[in-house]
Amino acid sequence: MTNFKTISHIIEPQLVVEGAGVLLRRSVSPRASNEHDPFLLFDHFAFNNPLEGPLRGFPMHPHRGIETVTYILDGSVNHRDSLGNAGVIGPGDVQWMTSGRGILHEEMPRRGESGNIYGFQLWVNLPAAQKMGQPRYQEVNSSTIPTIEKDGATIRLVAGELDGIRGPVTEIAASPLYLDVKLAPGSKFIYPIPSGYTALAYVFEGAGEFANEVVESVSMVVFNRDGDQLEVKSDSGVRFMLIAGAPFKEPIVPYGPFVMNTAEEIQQTIADLRNGTFIK
Repeated sequence: MTNFKTISHIIEPQLVVEGAGVLLRRSVSPRASNEHDPFLLFDHFAFNNPLEGPLRGFPMHPHRGIETVTYILDGSVNHRDSLGNAGVIGPGDVQWMTSGRGILHEEMPRRGESGNIYGFQLWVNLPAAQKMGQPRYQEVNSSTIPTIEKDGATIRLVAGELDGIRGPVTEIAASPLYLDVKLAPGSKFIYPIPSGYTALAYVFEGAGEFANEVVESVSMVVFNRDGDQLEVKSDSGVRFMLIAGAPFKEPIVPYGPFVMNTAEEIQQTIADLRNGTFIK
């Protein structure tokens, strides 16, 4: 028997300023309560108001104990890091960074031909056994992300599997699902998500019926962990990011760009930064 997921609650994103004066819509932020385990943060960035002034971006800053996922829809982000990596993420591209024991990196946005920059950043936790692992990147060009047309849905498969097709981002500790889903008017989308998984849907265009409740953009839908199927319908069309993964069920201590398991590990991280041993 099909058991559809139900909605726990809906989050209205809050405006926050991060980096060097970057205005963001934030739905999820790192908390010790860890209610969205294994997901820690979700930001929606759009530098589309001339009153915001120049794009200052995110100058060189550290991370430890997490993975960061940057997904660009419009514009681009120039990046470089302490490992010697550098490049540009453009429309439809994804950068999945595993910070492990420590990395310093910089992300500087640039407007596209439309004059806009638009995209998302997701933070995914690392389990205790991998928090001090080797940093690495997976840079995914837009052309390598499978696009699947199915029953009025257009699905970009960044991570996870659909109809035997796998997304290009692999070997991630949380084995997450990360989809960009666009439903045409009058269509329906059903996707299996195991019971017990954390599941989130960030609605950023249009409106849809999620678990029999109408949700309008811009909103983050948080589902209960019951049920094993997600159902979305839309009369007028909707677009959303679908995020899901199995929780690690470990305690966390977040502190700015660091997420570790104990306060002592955070203290050691700060000490490593101060004494020059953060990067190896």
